[in-house]
Amino acid sequence: MPDEQRKSYFVSVSHGLIQDVPGESGEFEVRVTPDELTVLQELLDNLASGDEYAFRRAAVPYKSADHDDAADQFDDGTIRLYRYLYQVGSGETQQTIRQLGVLPKLENTGYEDKGYDGGSPTNK
Repeated sequence: MPDEQRKSYFVSVSHGLIQDVPGESGEFEVRVTPDELTVLQELLDNLASGDEYAFRRAAVPYKSADHDDAADQFDDGTIRLYRYLYQVGSGETQQTIRQLGVLPKLENTGYEDKGYDGGSPTNK
């Protein structure tokens, strides 16, 4: 796609915002087309709704969050968002995401580690 159809935006994951100018909350710079901007907004919206669902679910004290669909939905949304930010991000954004190591961390659940066996009553 020609570069003139792309526009720079600054994305704050923690605030769920896409802005035309950088703010003060450590945004990721992206260069996107209008269609890519729509995808990015949808990913942020999905993450916000998943976060709200996980928050409401957290009040259920007898169910482990390790294997809960609310946590899974939030993690999946986070992975999709950071992958997309990496894909459309500036070189600095890509470098920051690599330095954060957020993609490998989010993809590695650690369920193969000791303590996550199905026999534990707290890990159901």
